[in-house]
Amino acid sequence: MKGFKNFIMRGSLIDTAVAFIIGAAFGAVVTSFTQIVLDLLGKLGGTPNFSSWAPGGVHVGTFLTALISFLILAAVVYFAIVVPINKMRELRHPDAEKTQTEAEILTEIRDLLARNEAQGIERVNDLAASNSPSLEGRTQARRSSDG
Repeated sequence: MKGFKNFIMRGSLIDTAVAFIIGAAFGAVVTSFTQIVLDLLGKLGGTPNFSSWAPGGVHVGTFLTALISFLILAAVVYFAIVVPINKMRELRHPDAEKTQTEAEILTEIRDLLARNEAQGIERVNDLAASNSPSLEGRTQARRSSDG
């Protein structure tokens, strides 16, 4: 029983349940909006429900009604949910850095490595040119151990 309680209390399951309930309620709103649009189309075409429409004995009305319902649902979801969420994201992160491509990242790494390599060579040359006693001492110690 404890395992079941832990399963039920997980955040993702609760979030999914809430989304499902809100989705069902939103579905009722979209269904009524779809009915309004179908009624308006019916005034133009004469029949608000195309299910009984069967030109030449082929019942295409049911498909047409389902297609219109789908298009209305897609439009409502897009304009009522997707567009406002995208606007909110833009407002929250107006200076969001654009995503770099792999080629841009590799070019940047190459340039940094080349710059670091050039700086490393300059440091060695500067150290050798300064006739540092510690460098001379090491050089003389090597020569005496080699010879």
